Amino acid sequence: MPCYRCGARQTDPVRGASPWKRGVRRETQVLVCPDCQRLHGLDLEACEICGSTTLICRLGEVECRSCGAVRAARSDSLVGSDRGASSASPASSTPAGLSGLSAEVEAALDRVLGRA
Repeated sequence: MPCYRCGARQTDPVRGASPWKRGVRRETQVLVCPDCQRLHGLDLEACEICGSTTLICRLGEVECRSCGAVRAARSDSLVGSDRGASSASPASSTPAGLSGLSAEVEAALDRVLGRA
């Protein structure tokens, strides 16, 4: 998964904790590279209890890694209204960059499988 801001790809880490940060943006789990972490205004969601941005999204829930608060992920209609399209079609509710990632995966499969 690339950095949601700059698109940089994560490389194999050295031993120890990864310098990449996980977060939640528009109810979707995202990664932030070390360079983008230095920027302000990452536009990540914050915990409603403690205000921390160390959230993870899994199985329809958003959990705060700081205080342990868990909430249900909001529906697509609420997330879509945040983007100004409350009745968004399924194609337009795809997280940014996913279609590009799909094309990249398809191209990689074509190379590996010898497709023309």
